[in-house]
Amino acid sequence: MLPVEKARESVEALVEQARSAGADAADALYVGSESQSVQVRLGELEHVDRSEGEEMGLRVFVGQRSASVASSDFSREAMQELVARAIAMAREAPEDPYAGLAPAELLASGPIPDIESEDRSSDDPQTLRNRALTAEKAALAVPVVTNSSGGSAGSSASAVALATSTGFSGAYRSTGHSASVSVIAGEGATMQRDSAWHGVRHLTDLDAPEDIGRLAGERAVARLNPAKPNPGRYPVLFDPRVAGSLLGHFVGAITGSSVARKSSFLQEKLGQQIFRPGLRIIDDPLRPRGLRSRPFDSEGLPVSLSDLIEDGILKTWIAESASARQLGIQPTGHAVRGAGGPPGAGPSNLYIEAGQRSRDELLAAFPEAVLVTELIGQGVNGVTGDYSRGAAGFMVRDGAIAEPIAEITIASNLLDMFATIEPGNDLEFRRGVDAPTLLIPEMTVAAA
Repeated sequence: MLPVEKARESVEALVEQARSAGADAADALYVGSESQSVQVRLGELEHVDRSEGEEMGLRVFVGQRSASVASSDFSREAMQELVARAIAMAREAPEDPYAGLAPAELLASGPIPDIESEDRSSDDPQTLRNRALTAEKAALAVPVVTNSSGGSAGSSASAVALATSTGFSGAYRSTGHSASVSVIAGEGATMQRDSAWHGVRHLTDLDAPEDIGRLAGERAVARLNPAKPNPGRYPVLFDPRVAGSLLGHFVGAITGSSVARKSSFLQEKLGQQIFRPGLRIIDDPLRPRGLRSRPFDSEGLPVSLSDLIEDGILKTWIAESASARQLGIQPTGHAVRGAGGPPGAGPSNLYIEAGQRSRDELLAAFPEAVLVTELIGQGVNGVTGDYSRGAAGFMVRDGAIAEPIAEITIASNLLDMFATIEPGNDLEFRRGVDAPTLLIPEMTVAAA
């Protein structure tokens, strides 16, 4: 993996090479990564992995025609061939009236923001092994846990560099540390499996492996002897483990490409009340140490905290330059891409702001409710908003978590769900998409 300054110089040189070879405009993206992980099971080492990879992507424009190519061979001959192939492909591509780089006047300039994405500490395989073993040992120590599917620990680093022929050049590096364990509780046909995972940018922020393991064991035990509720209409609470999936459906529906294709259930909802008054959904790419933080987007545009939903109202689409041109708006700084293709649009650190009531108060809001801790399958229609997914979790009665339930289906329409969602006050930033406990006052619950 190249040092960030060397990576930045390399993408700058590739862009200049493409321009000299006849491209009207070009951008280049370098992505490098390295990782190591250790897997254990029942106290024994099972696997040690180490991987490294890097790729250089080039996108060229000849008039309104464009092409993207990528290579993991960075030799001079390979880069010359990459440029020649990209230009030849672009000349044969169909014209696209929306194609082009981001407007030069919108590009980020000056020093890139410090997102604290890099941890200078590193882990050796023995340290990772001990972390994985400790997590698994703690999980197996939970009474009624009978077996292990394994524990793991890992560390990683990545580097990203981007240059455009319109004048942007930037690079940054990120690191990661993680630990997880999955165990089985019970015997025979009554066995249940569950897990726990935590991942961070800086090692000092990682949960203790003992805590990760204990949580996995307690989750597995709590799922033993599941029942099925009577079919009907119930209040449904989404545990933070799965609540973020609802934000995923929301952000997919406000992505510029979906809106431009007229394939979004939020197609005509810009500026309208989608959620209850007071609710906010926020995208924060500059959160220090955030798992999806980035100092600029994949087109070289500056990024900043943005309210996607403010006071329940849909405030904006998220769009890269191509779909922004289709929609007649400015790109929003949400471009994402890999080395081998054009940008799309996607969020960074996405979250729904915490509400007023506690999780306990939400659990006690109805005499009987369903708490969902696991979702299964897809079952979401992005065009209509129809929602139907397999689920497992617990019954809630008079505010107390009761028996586990499994093999159920929960169904509604996302527009109805969004309009009535109430977030709890238990928001924690632990993933790239975060939500507190979410209460939806009524959904259809049936046996799967």
